[in-house]
Amino acid sequence: MAFVGARFARLYITYPGVSRRCLSHAGMDDMGINLSRSSLERLEFDNVALKKLPVDPSSEPGVRQVQGACFSRVQPTPLQNPEFVAVSDPALLLLGLDAQQVLKDPLGPEYLSGSKVMPGSEPAAHCYCGHQFGQFAGQLGDGAACYLGEVKAPVDQRPELLRDNPARRWEIQVKGAGPTPFSRQADGRKVLRSSIREFLCSEAVFALGVPTTRAGAVVTSDTRIMRDIFYDGNPRMERCSVVLRIAPSFIRFGSFEIFKRADEFTGRQGPSYGHDELRTQMLDYVIETFYPEIHEKYLNHTERNTAFFREVTVRTARLVAQWQCVGFCHGVLNTDNMSILGLTLDYGPFGFMDRFDPDFICNASDTSGRYSYQAQPAICRWNLARLAEALAPDLPPDLAEQVLEEFLPLYNSFYLKHMRQKLGLLKKEEPEDEILITQLLQTMHNTGADFTNTFRSLSQISWPKQEKAEDESEVIAQAAKLILHQCASLEEMKTANKPSMDPRELAMLLSMAQSNPGLFQMISDRKTVARQLEKLSRLKEFTDTTEEELRAKQTDDWSCWIHKYRQRLARECESGADIKDLQIERVRAMNNNNPRVVLRNYIAQNAIEAAENGDFSEVRRVLQVLEKPFSEQEGLEQPVWVRRGGANPGEREEMPEEGDTSRAEARVLIPYDSKPPIWANEICVT
Repeated sequence: MAFVGARFARLYITYPGVSRRCLSHAGMDDMGINLSRSSLERLEFDNVALKKLPVDPSSEPGVRQVQGACFSRVQPTPLQNPEFVAVSDPALLLLGLDAQQVLKDPLGPEYLSGSKVMPGSEPAAHCYCGHQFGQFAGQLGDGAACYLGEVKAPVDQRPELLRDNPARRWEIQVKGAGPTPFSRQADGRKVLRSSIREFLCSEAVFALGVPTTRAGAVVTSDTRIMRDIFYDGNPRMERCSVVLRIAPSFIRFGSFEIFKRADEFTGRQGPSYGHDELRTQMLDYVIETFYPEIHEKYLNHTERNTAFFREVTVRTARLVAQWQCVGFCHGVLNTDNMSILGLTLDYGPFGFMDRFDPDFICNASDTSGRYSYQAQPAICRWNLARLAEALAPDLPPDLAEQVLEEFLPLYNSFYLKHMRQKLGLLKKEEPEDEILITQLLQTMHNTGADFTNTFRSLSQISWPKQEKAEDESEVIAQAAKLILHQCASLEEMKTANKPSMDPRELAMLLSMAQSNPGLFQMISDRKTVARQLEKLSRLKEFTDTTEEELRAKQTDDWSCWIHKYRQRLARECESGADIKDLQIERVRAMNNNNPRVVLRNYIAQNAIEAAENGDFSEVRRVLQVLEKPFSEQEGLEQPVWVRRGGANPGEREEMPEEGDTSRAEARVLIPYDSKPPIWANEICVT
């Protein structure tokens, strides 16, 4: 108390017109208020975006076109009895929050769901447009997300966490907090399954070293909303849930499309078309705030804007290369889902590949395969071209085109760099490496190999020994046997190559392509039909094959590639080098770049079904595993809750009693690093 007294004595000297008694009472009252406030109530907001960018002056409720503004003020809709499903310690730490304190805070679920507004928070919804599945959709905006404000980063925040956040402020959003002017026909709500998927994947992708927005918490409630999960006319009531999202900014490519002139195909235009000064204002804000080194380096605005676009191109190329290298498929790469900072943004029908397939489509709604795994690099370039159009004339089209020409070489460079690390090729870069990688992926495709587990297994292939002879054929045979465990069975290959199109429909389209090409192009495309025909051909091939013949073919394919891989490893070793040290370095590098665990759909679905049954422990367990995806975690090898085989969502069956084998097959504990179980084929994400 002596310290407190000295403090108030100094204040008395500074303000002699105020009595000591009044000042002491004011100071003690202020201190009492500060001590009684929770850590969430003490967050220091500095909502610069709302100061630097135009805010809609209208407070009119309901859906509307928002002209000449980047944000509209909104009021989140409270949830009934909100409760935490899970929180992410490292994500909350970005805000200077201790997760355990947040969990103990009785108002925590209300604050982090938007049900109660934190002091300093200014809820708002961001206006943006977008090209959806290749067509300009006009105004979209935050239909379910709500900007709460920007929180100052702690003064002692680690530099690596601020690498892409020079502003030292973290924008926080709640997704699922109710309607906004941009909700269109929707209700602005999210449900438990979609919220859990976004929460887990945001943190999983971060742990994999891929740039991403973060998720600090997921909150559910007793508020219910009707949803038709499979769009099959069988809706059910689901619990409204909210994800707390964190990023330096959620501005995206589509943010600049609000100024777009009428689209030549759809006739739609951005709501702020003609407000060119606002486009320049937003561009200035983004560059000054998030690319300060570019802002400081270039005095000429054209040069500055070109350098900015080049940096966005570099970040986007790097991002999609990292996606490809971990087998991640976004699912809906519309321009409104592309971050201006090069972050993975908006987790919807995402998917990590199980069996490697370049045509892998994670979004069941994407019937044309526009956003397939192998299409992602080209789509990202296409989206960059739309961003360039939106920035004109601040970014001259001829300069933008020059930058776009750099995208593919940049992507290839990043991709090869990551792939060499995944293969443990650390000492040399050979032109033939690209061929080796291509042959690896082709072998994985031909044999139906699991993408994640196959790469993880490669570190176990031994380095060729130079000092003494070894039985090369035996070494290769053992390595091939190891990888065969990750390859598909004959039945799995048949299932994987079953055309999704009805044979009669396919026959009709083939006939139409010859007799009426114009009509054919209106209802289908040659690429889709070719993909269906290829599957049909492969299905026939597997139908005429036995399991033994398939295994022999898979063994031959892998033996051939392993031989080439070991030859390449031998060239890594320079004369006089210690092979043992090189091998240790190689294995360490490979195990640090090839995850043991990714968020497969079946892992997420298992956690969702447990949560829908009232058990949140599996969500928290999965989060704990995903935070260290490259490491083995003793005691966390497999789930504690597993869905019943063939059960409907929400149903749960108790674990069989010890010694009870009658239901043993109904509930099998499958380790997180295993290939997916049979029931995973039932999962449909849209």
